[in-house]
Parts: sequence; C-alpha cells; structure tokens
Amino acid sequence: MIRFENVVKSFSKKVILNHLDLEIPKGKITFIVGKSGEGKSVVLKHILGLMKPDSGRVFVGGEDITELSGENLRKHRQRFGMLFQMAALFDSLNVYDNVVFPLKESGHNDEKENLRKIEEVLSMVGLPDILNKFPSELSIGEKKRVGLARALVHNPDIILYDEPTTGFDPLIAEMIDHLIVKVGRKRPDLTSVVVSHDLKATLESAEHIIMLYQGKVVLSGTSKEFRNTENKIVRQFFSGKQEGPMVFL
Repeated sequence: MIRFENVVKSFSKKVILNHLDLEIPKGKITFIVGKSGEGKSVVLKHILGLMKPDSGRVFVGGEDITELSGENLRKHRQRFGMLFQMAALFDSLNVYDNVVFPLKESGHNDEKENLRKIEEVLSMVGLPDILNKFPSELSIGEKKRVGLARALVHNPDIILYDEPTTGFDPLIAEMIDHLIVKVGRKRPDLTSVVVSHDLKATLESAEHIIMLYQGKVVLSGTSKEFRNTENKIVRQFFSGKQEGPMVFL
C-alpha cells in the first residue's frame, strides 16, 4: 500500500531519512518503531504529503505522491484517517458534531446517512448512545475512542496512529491497543500504520513491524521474526539495554 524509494530528508545538516526504502503492506497493522529522533513521525508526514523528500519518491496505493499539490493533494489526504495522540476533539462541539466533521468537510451532507455512519463507528469503538455528550463529560479513554470513531467515519483506506498510547496509564494503553486490533479485524481492507514506543504492544498487536535506525530500515518483518532475530541492534533496542552497538546521542 505504501512504498518509500530511496527517500532522503534532512533538517539543517542532520539527516533524518537516509536513502530510506520501506514497504507497508495493504490490509495489515504495521508498527513503526525506533528510538526517539529516528524519523518515525517524519515518515507519517511524508505519507500524508505534509512533507516532501529532499530526494526519492513516496508511493501510496501505487501513486507517486511526491509532487502532489493543491486539489490533488487534498484528494490524497481524504484517503486517510488520523488518530492524534490526545484525540484532538473540539471542546465546543458534542460527540455527534466532532465525529461528523470529516464527513461534512468532504461534502457529505445527508444527515440521515451521516447519522447511520456515526452510530456504526461509535458502536465499533464501544461507545453507543453518547452523541449529545461534550468532551468535558468524557473520560480520557472515551475521548480517545471518539477520536478513533472520527478517524474511521469516512471509511478511509489507511489510518495513521501517531504514538496513540504515549502518556496514558497501562489500562488505557491496553484498551487502545485492543481497539487498533479490533478495528483492523472488522475492516480487513484497512491499512493501519502505528508509530509507537510501546514495544510490548508492538510484539503483541502488530502484523508487520518496521524498525528504523540511523534513517534506514534495520529490520522489517513479523513479530516472530523480531523475537527470533540475531540482529544485535534490534535485540538491544527491544531489551532496553544501554550496552550494544546502538548509538545514543
């Protein structure tokens, strides 16, 4: 579904993506991991077209998006749902108006059909009958689920999760991880891309894992391949030890 070919991205003199080649399979839950500063969120921004590579190409669904702009870029972004780290709900809007927002932004004004879609995604995330509540009336976990419902309501091809469990207690984090898996199973054509620091969740939830190090892919594969790898950098990272070949700056 997503492919980077020889992508280079630098900020000032610091190279973040160093001739990066990677592939994200369609209809799978892919986790992207790596230590801080390795370019995980930069990869997401390139996928969305929020950043352009200094060189190289990015393909989404077989289309080269590297030079998209204007209306073509807007249409490209409509293929995505995005779950932000803190849900990013509009405090002044109730749940219905928060979730309907992307539908109205894309010109879907059939209220009856919109309500059907909203009720469907709220049920999927386990939150029926809260349409008239405001974010201030919701728990942290409920806000996160409403944010996920909003990301799913327009039936995207791809959903991006940028560190969805960072800053949450273990119970909320586990709930979010289970939701990611549940949504992936209910929508088997959906491609999910998760940037995460939660290594336990990565090994338990991911169908595909990509680890970045020094701007390149150090390993790409299944949880089993990561558990069994002899790659010393991967083993050091997943063990959480300072000793090893990985450089910390």
